[in-house]
Amino acid sequence: MTPELDIVIPVYNEGHNIVGVLAALKHALATPARVLICYDHAEDDTLPAIRANADAFAGLPVELVRNVGRGVHGAIMTGFAKSSAPFILMFPADDHINAPMLDHMVALAREGCDIVCVSRFMPGGAMIGCPVIKSALVRSANFTLRHLARLPTTDASNGFRMFSRRVIDQIAVESSEGFCYSIELLVKAHRLGWKIAEVPVTWIERPDRRTRFRVFRWLPSYLRWYVYAFATTFLRRPPTTVALKELA
Repeated sequence: MTPELDIVIPVYNEGHNIVGVLAALKHALATPARVLICYDHAEDDTLPAIRANADAFAGLPVELVRNVGRGVHGAIMTGFAKSSAPFILMFPADDHINAPMLDHMVALAREGCDIVCVSRFMPGGAMIGCPVIKSALVRSANFTLRHLARLPTTDASNGFRMFSRRVIDQIAVESSEGFCYSIELLVKAHRLGWKIAEVPVTWIERPDRRTRFRVFRWLPSYLRWYVYAFATTFLRRPPTTVALKELA
């Protein structure tokens, strides 16, 4: 069956997490889907864990994709380039609990939403166990983006997000750090007037999570798109200022 959804999962030594995540996706998803496991190096312990436990997610197509670049940004961009389904999702490699919401996200995408965000801050959402500094920065930035810049989501900074094919094909990504691509695609789609929706998510900071969120290193890149969102609202920048990829 041709997949309607490509699930991009960037990994770095996630052997202790990945089988449970794939099993959860297998059991929760009704949407025809394919999983793209994007990794940096052949010694990554995610790969033997997947090969040794294929029975746990039998029936779910899983492809191992070697990253063109390095790091989480390179992994996600490689996955997007490899994807071919109408809808593309970036999913965390250690998220064992949120697979049941994916069919609902696909339903919203089928209704014409170009981006479906997950939100820790809308009714029904939660962010549990987050370090104080990270929590303060994330909550403040998202509050101002929603209530002042008027982005149509309460959680603009979350990298766990679903995109339509036209977002991936037509909006050029200029970012090169971490999960900055996600807020970039969001604010550019908003400037274009494309439809955006959100669903609640429960996000748990687990004690063993080796966070990829580098607050101070990535902050300048995030600030660029934070300012872009405000410029869209208050300077009324036209959609033509968005850099679009050339279509074949």
